[in-house]
Amino acid sequence: MKKIIIASDHAGYALKEHVKKVLLKKKLLLKDVGTKSYDKVDYPDYAHKLSKLIKNNSTVGVLICGSGQGMIMTANKHKNIRAALCYDVKSTKLSRLHNDANIITLGSRLISKKNAIKYVNIFLKTKFEGGRHKKRIKKI
Repeated sequence: MKKIIIASDHAGYALKEHVKKVLLKKKLLLKDVGTKSYDKVDYPDYAHKLSKLIKNNSTVGVLICGSGQGMIMTANKHKNIRAALCYDVKSTKLSRLHNDANIITLGSRLISKKNAIKYVNIFLKTKFEGGRHKKRIKKI
């Protein structure tokens, strides 16, 4: 079973708490690295914190901010991180199938709670296709 690490800034806090609750009900291995409230914080602090904890293929991350953009930009600065902003079913599936994404970023101001759960579930269940995509991943 993959370990999941989750984090957000203040704008993503409510959605993070909702996603966390759903994942814990499924008895998944989950670590929350913040934020712990609606108090204003800087999204890069949490994206860096989570990204540093992704060590191998047995760990994936969920990052949530208002748009998802700040989190993805920050996370992708880290070596071996392939963060993907997911906003619909197709973008979520392709992020895993073709890009072997290890972090999903979500925009709390852009998607519903229901869709956030749907995208996280798809992200966790979809396997990397490998093949022709593997050589492309190595070029990143």
